[in-house]
Amino acid sequence: MRAARCTQYGPPDGLDVVELDDPEPGPGEVLVRVHAAAVNFPDVLFISNRYQVPAPLPFTPGSEFAGVVEALGPGVTGPAVGTPVAGAVMTGAFAERVVVPVTGLRPVPDGLDMVHAAAFHVTYATAYHSLVTVGQGAAGEWVAVLGAAGGVGSAAVDIATRLGMRVVAAASSAERLTVARKLGAEAGVDYVHEDLKTRIRELTGGEGAHLVVDPVGGDHAEAALRALRRGGRFVTVGYADGKIPRIPLNLVLLKDAVVRGFEIRMLRQYAPDAVAAGDRALAGMVRDGMRPLVSRVHPLTEVAAALTDVAERRTTGKVVIDLTGGGA
Repeated sequence: MRAARCTQYGPPDGLDVVELDDPEPGPGEVLVRVHAAAVNFPDVLFISNRYQVPAPLPFTPGSEFAGVVEALGPGVTGPAVGTPVAGAVMTGAFAERVVVPVTGLRPVPDGLDMVHAAAFHVTYATAYHSLVTVGQGAAGEWVAVLGAAGGVGSAAVDIATRLGMRVVAAASSAERLTVARKLGAEAGVDYVHEDLKTRIRELTGGEGAHLVVDPVGGDHAEAALRALRRGGRFVTVGYADGKIPRIPLNLVLLKDAVVRGFEIRMLRQYAPDAVAAGDRALAGMVRDGMRPLVSRVHPLTEVAAALTDVAERRTTGKVVIDLTGGGA
């Protein structure tokens, strides 16, 4: 099989596409023929050895995929060979085949093709639980979403709008704010050219946001926290800016604010009922026409370029690798 391979830590242009032996599923595992794999910012962190948990060299990056079951390991009774599935692994998805624990697979939601199925679950589940399970967002509340044209950000704008929340999108350019408005954002802040705290407060009638969802981090995190109203909630999701913010705790005290962290793998482990409820809610939204924003599709030979674009935040929505020989 063909696979992208990281043999030394560094930038994406150090990746090679190589031929590897097909993997075989062990007990409790399933072999999936990958049709599409989505690019996520943590993939960039893995290949540069900046993720919280290192991936030993050599390895195949990629964490989110959709494809078809090709073989079952010992003791596995389903899903049947030929079943369309989507799933997530820590690494290994940028390959024509991947072995994954059967517990890491889920059905492809009705209405999604393979490209959109690969781009869906990680970002949309992250956005849903950041807004609802952790953030306790409710219809009518103001939600400020940072990085609102990125993968998690665009999903958060989409979901929040569908749940009746009022979204202030924050992004780095007018063009990216246009993307967020098309997804339902009521207002926008260009945080390169505007003061984020001041504009969020102005746009929310002077009171501030009820909830902030922040997958960006960096210097914008503190400004967004300052834009919360008293008793507001701040959910930190990731650090696409590349810098982990240091928040003055006196701000939390003075605002009576709640600051929560969210990492989807931990939720699956400790709150399976919440995960199941979120999956049902998201499936219902897909039936109602919700689709992830996919801005680019690349063939496997362009995986380094795709990762570079994501690392340098030149993309909107999701970028997907086509493992079937296509791409655009």
